[in-house]
This record gives sequence, C-alpha cells and structure tokens, in this order.
Amino acid sequence: MEYQQILEEIHEEVKPFIERGKVADYIPKLAAVPKNKFGMAVQTLDGKLFTIGDAHEHFSIQSISKAYTLTLALQFAGEEALWKRVGREPSGNPFNSLVQLEYENGIPRNPFINAGALVLVDVILSHSKDAGQTILNFVRERSDNPDINFDMEVAASEKSTGFRNAALANFLKSYGNLHNNVEDVLDTYFLQCSLHMNCIDLARSFLVLANHGLSPWSGKQIVTKSQAKRINSLMLTCGTYDAVGDFAYRVGLPGKSGIGGGIAAFIPGRLCVTVWSPGLNSNGNSLAGTLALELFTTKTGMSIF
Repeated sequence: MEYQQILEEIHEEVKPFIERGKVADYIPKLAAVPKNKFGMAVQTLDGKLFTIGDAHEHFSIQSISKAYTLTLALQFAGEEALWKRVGREPSGNPFNSLVQLEYENGIPRNPFINAGALVLVDVILSHSKDAGQTILNFVRERSDNPDINFDMEVAASEKSTGFRNAALANFLKSYGNLHNNVEDVLDTYFLQCSLHMNCIDLARSFLVLANHGLSPWSGKQIVTKSQAKRINSLMLTCGTYDAVGDFAYRVGLPGKSGIGGGIAAFIPGRLCVTVWSPGLNSNGNSLAGTLALELFTTKTGMSIF
C-alpha cells in the first residue's frame, strides 16, 4: 500500500476545507491556535511511519486523552466496579451536558463525555498518589517517547473557564459518584486534557489498541485482549461525541477526537492513523480531519466493516 502517496493526495483534497471549521474559542489558549494547520500520520504495526503536513507539530490533544484514562481506570478498578459508575452507551447529547447527567441520576452515559471522564480521573486518584504523573508516565510509555509533557498554560487556561466542568464534577459529587476532592479531580482532568503531543506520538500510542493490548515498543501486555476489544468498541460507539453515527458511516474506524482538532483512529491488526486540524465542526470534531480520515479509508479500501 502506497501510504505516502495516499497522504499526499488527501492533503491536496482537504486544503479547501482546512479553514472552514471553528477553533475551540471558549478556551483562550486554544482560541489562539492558527486554523490553517493540518497534519497526518500513519504508523503501521510492522514499524513503518508515514507523515504529511504539520504531523511533527505539537498540539493539545484534549479529549483524546480519555482513551488513556479509560485504560488506566480499567486496570485500577476492574470492569465490574467501573461500569457501575459509568455507562457504555452513546450520549446523543453534547459532551458537556448537565441535563443528561441529572436525568440519569449522576451516572454518566459513557466514559468519553466530560462527566464520564471525571469519574475516570476520580478512579485514578483513588489508586495513585500522583494521578497526573501516573497518566503522564502511561502516555510516555505507550508512545515510547519520554519527552511528552503537559502544557501548563493550556491547563491553566482551561481551569480559568472550566465552569461547566466544575458544575458536572459537583453534580457527580452530590450523587456520590466522585470519591475524591472535587478540586483535585478537576485539576487532574484539566491537566490530562493539556497533554501536548503530535500526530506521530498519538499514532504510536494507539498501536496498543490496534495490537490487541500488546505494546509493540515494550512487549508488555498493557491490557488484555478482551479489554482492548471493549475499549475499541467504546471508541467506535462513543469516541466522537454525538457524531458517532456519522463518523462510523463516513470513516468506519474506532476513533477518539478532541477539541484541540486531533483525531486518533486505527485498524486493528494493521495500523493507526492520526490527524490534526484545529477547525471544528458543530459536534466539536475536526472538520478537515474527519474528511481526511474518510478519504483515507476510501482510498485504501480499509475499514473495520
């Protein structure tokens, strides 16, 4: 498969769409990111890497980080305990909905909406003395890159405007679904969302899920095959907020998006493909990035279907 040629074709075809979306301007630091950025990377399980555009440039991965914290929470709490506190269904509502959380008595619909991700952080806090460092070490190991770090300016920017997330956290606490201090949960959540990575780091980190839970870098079984299957299924059904049906229809891959404009997706047993383009569509997913992934599966003829 001529992945490099395919990436070059995609880059040309998405150029008219790169600046059409809207950056996440409700977080001041993200509002300043130039909308004309576009990067894409393909990392295969047999060790080949292909990139185009701004694939080497670091950006705030935001909610893509929830795939990491879900993996950690499953390791710490186990499936039975975790799924008593978080659901596994698509939300059908915005990722920061308070109405849905109240309607469902403080049990978030899935681990990838904000309320669900706050519960994941709470689980990690209950099992780790330094939850932020635990998350960072986990991501560094999965990417095989010890230089990955948080962007403290982004974390501070999110905290300064994170009133909706604070409301969600306090609501969860009122239902007994947060066991730790609300401020500690929020600080760790803002920290994880500020993870500063590029398309290459992301593609390398998601190879664990493409490889049935086995890290190709360390040879460690990070999660069991069964857990990898379950995480992958949740990414397919819940990973792109309330646009999961459209994303599955157009792209046909498990994926996780973030409001920083990144999307990580993969084909189990073969590769990971990641894209970054800061302009978002109305659902909070990268507009040009979603199109690029659709073109990738169309041109390669590969999807999970």
